[in-house]
Order: sequence, then C-alpha cells, then structure tokens
Amino acid sequence: MDIMLFSNGQLPGNTKPLEYGLDWIEGVVERTGVKKLVFIPYAVIRASHDDRTKMVQESLGRFGCEVVGIHQAEDPVKAIEEADGILVSGGNTWVLNKTLHDKGLIGPIRKAVLKQNKLYIGWSAGTNIGSPTIRTTNDMPIVTAAVLPSLNLIPFQINPHYIEASIDGHMGETRDERIEEFLLVNPHEIVVGIPEGTMLHVHDGHLHYYTANGKPLKLFRNQQEAEYFNADDDIQFLMEHSC
Repeated sequence: MDIMLFSNGQLPGNTKPLEYGLDWIEGVVERTGVKKLVFIPYAVIRASHDDRTKMVQESLGRFGCEVVGIHQAEDPVKAIEEADGILVSGGNTWVLNKTLHDKGLIGPIRKAVLKQNKLYIGWSAGTNIGSPTIRTTNDMPIVTAAVLPSLNLIPFQINPHYIEASIDGHMGETRDERIEEFLLVNPHEIVVGIPEGTMLHVHDGHLHYYTANGKPLKLFRNQQEAEYFNADDDIQFLMEHSC
C-alpha cells in the first residue's frame, strides 16, 4: 500500500503540480512500477479539467507514466480498475467529495487502494478526502452537499495548508482556534496540520512525514497542548488512532 498525501500542489516558484515532491514520487514510482495513472480533477473549479490533466502529465511523464483524466472516461469505475494508481487534485473539497459519492466512486477507490494496493497520490482537497471525513477542510461548501464521510484511507483527520499565524487586523478565528472548536465538539478525534511543502506517506501500513522546507507537522488533541513532529520523528502511533 502506498498513500501519498501532500499538503498542497505547488510552492512559490514551481511551475508544475507537485514539483517540490517529485523526488519522493519518483522513488515510489520506481519501486512499484506504476505506468498508467487515472487523474481525478473534480475539485478543480477555476480551470479546465483537460488543462489540469495535461499539467499533471507533464509532471509525471518524466517517469514514464501515462496520466488519463477520469472525466474523459465513459466508465469512471472501469478507469479506476484499469489504472495502476490514482491521482487526486486539489481544489474544492466539497465539490470533490460530492462528485465521488454521486458517481459511486468511493467504494471502487477504497478497494483499489486498500485491497489491491494501488498507488494513491492526493494533494490539498485530494488529501482531505483521505481522512475519514472532510470536516477539517478549509474550503467553503459551495455546493449543497451535506456528505461528510470520505475515503477513510487513514484513521485521523488532516488539515492541509496548515498555517500557524494571526493576521493583523483580522478579527476572525485563527486556524488553531477553528481546530480547537472541532476537537471540543469531537473530543475523541485528532487533527494533523500539515503546512505547505509537506507530505504524509503510508507505505505498507507505516506512516512517515516528509518536508521540503523543514516545517514540522502539528498534532492537535482535545484540550491538550499541540505537539510538533519533524521528518525524522516516529509518528506511527497516528495509524493506531480510533475515534
């Protein structure tokens, strides 16, 4: 099993999706031998799905991979079944999760990743849906969708694009305060904040943290002081969490 969950798709100065994490991806591609990847761009709102597919192909084509957009497939379920791996773009998590449910793709994706050991690479919204639910997304519910359960590839909640900051003059809640509210209502959950340029990788059940810029992940528990973990720290205990 290989599940790669990136906080975001690009860093400043990058021109291609996942450019900062291509070395990490290359190692997995070489080890697994994946060639055909199905790309799910449903979260993309302000750009063409075809254009985004082309951009991802340009990023991963250097490894000999073929990227096929699921939106172009006559049978999306068959496209997942025939692929060696699954790529899921960032964008709006609500739209993405609703579309996956509407098209009956939650079960097939879970089967492909958890039962057939197909590679899963997601970023931003594509990482949000790897959690049991999308309740810790930063995105606005721009569609009428009360569907919260998602792929449940990992047993804890993720907050991608995590930023530990207060904006001068901004009187709304900080990210930490929003996560604190979530945990007060859901005290048995945990939330992992992963900042820009970072990635969580599950390989054969073992969890590792990668960072392109040295930023640590931040672990939130209800009514406990948050903890920081770096790339070399053991975070396997997160995979043993149950709510």
